[in-house]
Amino acid sequence: MPQILGKQVGALGYGLMGFTWRPSPPPLDQALEAMKTAVNNGCTVWNGAEFYGTPEYNSMTLLKHYFTKYPEDVDKVTIFVKGGQNLNTLVPDGSPENTRRSLDNIIAQLGGVKKLDAFAFARRDSKTPFEETLSVIQKEYIDTGKLGGVYLSECSAETIHEAVKHAKILAAEVELSMFTPDILKNGVAAACAQHGIPILAYSPIGRGMLTGRFTESSQFKQFGFISTFPRFQEAAFEQNLKLVSKVQDLAKEKGCTPAQLAISWVRSLSERDGLPTIIPIPGATTAARVNENSTLIELSEGDVKAIREIVDTFEVSGGRYPTGAPTNT
Repeated sequence: MPQILGKQVGALGYGLMGFTWRPSPPPLDQALEAMKTAVNNGCTVWNGAEFYGTPEYNSMTLLKHYFTKYPEDVDKVTIFVKGGQNLNTLVPDGSPENTRRSLDNIIAQLGGVKKLDAFAFARRDSKTPFEETLSVIQKEYIDTGKLGGVYLSECSAETIHEAVKHAKILAAEVELSMFTPDILKNGVAAACAQHGIPILAYSPIGRGMLTGRFTESSQFKQFGFISTFPRFQEAAFEQNLKLVSKVQDLAKEKGCTPAQLAISWVRSLSERDGLPTIIPIPGATTAARVNENSTLIELSEGDVKAIREIVDTFEVSGGRYPTGAPTNT
């Protein structure tokens, strides 16, 4: 099992975005049930963000609700929370003032129910020296015991190489799925392997696309801003359904769901062929989906190679994010 902050964590983690950052969030009771199911299934690396939701209902307030109800799970779960952005514009601001504002806000909203284990800037601020930002985090929050450590989010290989000069990096949260194998080719995974940094692989089921439950692009409107992403527009969506079809066929052969196959493939890459530890962090807002997603399927060498061949040869239509959105920062 992988270790973070000297503690063993599960082979799978858990993404919290869907609970609070969509037009119609699920009821709190449903959220708490799903989160409890994640703990019971060993999905104990939880990933949220300061901006996932409103000032009144977000990742931190949700976590406060959970650990107030289940204090026995405080030591079982490792929480990673991104921040560092202007909450009105979502523009990254790595200044010392905003770094303190973000961390103080996250810690305050947790309400003392659990220490913040790890913090990252959701996107690197190119206008502020990274060393300056990391120094504030280290000296004022990690060294004083307010924070466990720092991680990176949506980062480039260059940022990883620079960050390790100034801080111990606990993990890198980057996108990885059959739709998005980019980090296997752009140096990010290699940089993490070089420095012994685990990867938290977000969107391992392609923001739900690889479940096979979506047949029309309009169905993504329930997810809010995600529906504006290029690969979910009608023309691109039709092309991308061809990959979904291939995944469905493979899943049928393995006797599992497409989501289970997609997650298990990402997990199968962990420490394979020189890659670092990889912990998929799929999101799910119901206990039933958590149970489905946390069932890892054993893949043979032949399975892994066959999937990799499909992934490497399939031409995905549409970008990961809308034009202008900061990526690989």
